[in-house]
Amino acid sequence: MNKHRLTPLLMAVSMILGVVIGTFYASHYSGNRLNIINTGSNKLNYLLQLIDNHYVDTVDMASLVEDAMPQILSELDPHSSYFSAKNAQVAQEDLKGSFSGIGVSFSMVQDTVNVMSVIHGGPAEKVGILAGDRIITADDSTLVGMDSNDVMKRLKGEKGSKVKLGVRRHGSKQVIYFTVKRGDIPVISVDASYMINDKTGYIHVKNFGEQTYAEMLVALADLNMSGMKNLIMDLRGNTGGYMHIAIQMVNEFLSKNQLVVYTEGRKSPREEFRSDGRGTFQHLPLVVLVDEISASASEIFAGAIQDNDRGTIIGRRTFGKGLVQQPMEFRDGSVVRLTIARYYTPSGRCIQKPYEKGHGEEYLNELIARYERGEFFNQDSIRQDGEKYYTNLGRVVYGGGGITPDIFIPEDTTSLTSYYKEAAYTGLIRQFAYAYTDENRARLNALPNVEAMEKFLRKENLLERFARFGEEHDLKRRNLMLQKSRSLFERNIFGLIIYNAKEMEDYLEFLNESDQTVQRALQVLSDGLSYPQAPEPEEEETSQKKKELAKGSFPEHLLVPIHHMAIMPYGAGDKKTLEISKVLG
Repeated sequence: MNKHRLTPLLMAVSMILGVVIGTFYASHYSGNRLNIINTGSNKLNYLLQLIDNHYVDTVDMASLVEDAMPQILSELDPHSSYFSAKNAQVAQEDLKGSFSGIGVSFSMVQDTVNVMSVIHGGPAEKVGILAGDRIITADDSTLVGMDSNDVMKRLKGEKGSKVKLGVRRHGSKQVIYFTVKRGDIPVISVDASYMINDKTGYIHVKNFGEQTYAEMLVALADLNMSGMKNLIMDLRGNTGGYMHIAIQMVNEFLSKNQLVVYTEGRKSPREEFRSDGRGTFQHLPLVVLVDEISASASEIFAGAIQDNDRGTIIGRRTFGKGLVQQPMEFRDGSVVRLTIARYYTPSGRCIQKPYEKGHGEEYLNELIARYERGEFFNQDSIRQDGEKYYTNLGRVVYGGGGITPDIFIPEDTTSLTSYYKEAAYTGLIRQFAYAYTDENRARLNALPNVEAMEKFLRKENLLERFARFGEEHDLKRRNLMLQKSRSLFERNIFGLIIYNAKEMEDYLEFLNESDQTVQRALQVLSDGLSYPQAPEPEEEETSQKKKELAKGSFPEHLLVPIHHMAIMPYGAGDKKTLEISKVLG
């Protein structure tokens, strides 16, 4: 009987001892880290309490915390970021397969919402809204003079909800009203896919979103039916997206058990991703195009192709983002994208460019520094101060900042003048192109293809028309500079008119006709040189030894088959990267 009475007491004493002993060992063997974290957390909470209880003015504490979150994360690395609940959904829309809206793309021209294109079969098309329409009002809100982000909020909304739009159409002074029922609008990331000649397919990938892999498979199937024997994969301007999507895509081009990428972090054990041998296009000659904006998932794709000697990389050195972010959601819907690991290409290089904690602005300006030191124009200006690594064939590649292409293509500045730069930076070229398209939309729409449209535009004396348009908008005419920059003006004016009147694919098809990077890719494929060649053996170290060094030996249990892979953390091309894209135009 006494034993039973003592049992609860003994259990309680045992639990207390366990807690005391556990706390002692946790404190002793973790260097008091737990106490440091708790102390820091308590200190922040105490500071907020002090402000709330004693600050001279009333403070919105929720807003103060929201403002502090990005500042804390900025002290870690340039890509860890925080999104408030209202911004988290917007931040994800480019990578999601769809969003709910009215189904138009627009630009702000002279403070007015100008409809650039209407999605086929979308809500706006169903009620009769046309490309070229100006949207003046949405319900009771006037959109004229409104920021483009605020316009987006008025046009987007829950599926099935309605919005009444006031539209002014070219040639009519009256406002026409349309009631649009919002619906699912697909987000297209493979925005161009066509046969660039009778043997070569071309695919442009805007980003790596939820549906990009499926879109690529459809594009490849269509090109294959059209007789594709070679492929150009264009990742220029692609700021990244979901890592697992990039892995699935590159898997289509690799033979079985080739390393695609591996990730590793302080709390994230090394994890490898290898090709499963199920890819349909393992032997298709391939060229990948990159530039300084290509980042993150784009670099995973290009790095896997380069390090496995599967194809040729052409263009300029990529952005250099080798950090993996994992989204972590708070109860209020806000999201932290926290860097949890680095990713490494098959040769073992991390292509993350150097950064100093808390110096995000300098990190962003690194692209501008590259431009100023001539890296965009001269291959010798590329700093190769990172560690040497070796591809499967023993070719030298470098870590320490981006993927350096196998073939460098400089930015063409031979026709660049101050007159052209002023015309471009002030937005006058874009304004002129839109105004011309608006006035001639019926004639342009009647033209069957890009070739016919280009022939038509060359007869329109657009260079002279632009010069007069520029003078009307305080751009002083410079006849000599106008002629020197003729090719640049025509390329951009024609291209923008084609984009305004047709689709992105038509726009890229026109630009690719004179694009040096694309033309070099076509030459490489025509010459049968898309597969890299092994270097000549060196005296001190043969290429076979280099292969062994690059290949390494890793535990079998860390291998993750492609077809078993769940949604992975991603290294998204984030807002900071997009801002650089805007800076460089």
